[in-house]
Amino acid sequence: MQSFEEILTSISDVLWGYPMIILLVGTHILLTIRLKFPQRKIFTAIRLSLAKDKDGEGDVSQFGALATALAATIGTGNIIGVGTAIALGGPGAVLWCWLTGVFGIATKYSEGLLAVKYRKTSKKGHMIGGPMYALEYGLHAKWAGVLFAFFTAVAALGIGSTVQANAISTFAGDVLNVSPWITGLVVTILVALVLIGGIKSIAKVCTALVPFMALLYVIGCLIILCMHIDYVLPAIKLICLSAFTPDAVGGGIAGGGVMIAAHYGIARGLFSNESGMGSAPLVAAAAKTKNPVRQALVSASGTFWDTVVICAITGIVIVSSVLSHADVAELHTVTLGRLFNHILTDELFHLDGGTLTKFAFSQIPVIGAPLLMFGLFTFAFSTILGWSIYAQRAVEYLLGNVGVKVYTWIFLVAVFVGAVISLHTVWTMADIFNALMAIPNLFALILLSNVIVKDTNKYLWGGRLDEE
Repeated sequence: MQSFEEILTSISDVLWGYPMIILLVGTHILLTIRLKFPQRKIFTAIRLSLAKDKDGEGDVSQFGALATALAATIGTGNIIGVGTAIALGGPGAVLWCWLTGVFGIATKYSEGLLAVKYRKTSKKGHMIGGPMYALEYGLHAKWAGVLFAFFTAVAALGIGSTVQANAISTFAGDVLNVSPWITGLVVTILVALVLIGGIKSIAKVCTALVPFMALLYVIGCLIILCMHIDYVLPAIKLICLSAFTPDAVGGGIAGGGVMIAAHYGIARGLFSNESGMGSAPLVAAAAKTKNPVRQALVSASGTFWDTVVICAITGIVIVSSVLSHADVAELHTVTLGRLFNHILTDELFHLDGGTLTKFAFSQIPVIGAPLLMFGLFTFAFSTILGWSIYAQRAVEYLLGNVGVKVYTWIFLVAVFVGAVISLHTVWTMADIFNALMAIPNLFALILLSNVIVKDTNKYLWGGRLDEE
């Protein structure tokens, strides 16, 4: 078993190495330039996400589609993943994570556009789409669409169900001393009750849950920032300097360096917002929208909220919390990077990346731990719901409605199993299949970029957003 895990780890390291990061970031930058910086329209995107497109075809509202996608992307990565990036790459990883989100907006926009443009109506009468349909009907490469759908269905059993359920049961055991078997049973029943109603039921739950959970988490972060107000600006300064200046990098647990900060920051950002992975388009295709560009903008706002806002706030909270263990006077007399590293390694050596956020929230008296527990539960639970839709759309493409029914039971079993087992191998396998999802999707985005540019020029820059 140990040899098998080592083989999986080696495969994951290759797939998520520098070639993949270059491909993903390169796609972000290419689309940003070719589409004339659609990030400029982020406030238009937010406005559209809150409006109802009554004349558009689709199964759920634009906000419902966005909330479902955000449910899948705003997860444990926002809470734990940012801390891991800081622990391994130093404070500068936060800025690289943020920059990945900024440029990733263009990629998420492009995915949403293709999802609507190539969507189809299923035999049951609902809208279906995603990278597999863009690959089949846009590039006439059905074999690539089949591969993408297969990788999605397998990945959902890892990152979309097992991993999230384990995060919930672990925190419930630590904070509430609840047996993982009980937690697993409760979570599985709750997921099953929501899945019975299909995408409309999931979208309704996510529409109600996502804004509330995100707002509550952000409020908790703001409370911590107010408590450490004297350390916020030094934290931001350290994050910016550490991203580009070797001498300023205090380093994390793994040691500092600009390339290390960039590597972990970019990788964490990509995992967080899923821009380029091809997952969000699977639900974006069901949105009621007049034209592909309107939903593309709404989809792009998801990356803005997930990474540009939430991950950035989490990063500042963690860095300022660590710095708060120094005297205010030291902020002006000692190199910030060295100070950060000294506190983290010498005074807080018992902390690793996965517990840095717990440490930050524990500083809120009385409600800190319960608030984080609630945030983790809602983030992880909503991620399970979002990924269930992704998986169902993928299986429907491969095997039809009968396959979806069988897969749903397998998905529920995975949720329960995830709550009661160790997940190192599952995490690694999930990473592998996430990378395998991204590869065909990224090539579809690059090869269909002319289509994306044409529609963008027509509807967005041509002032025709309200036309069909």
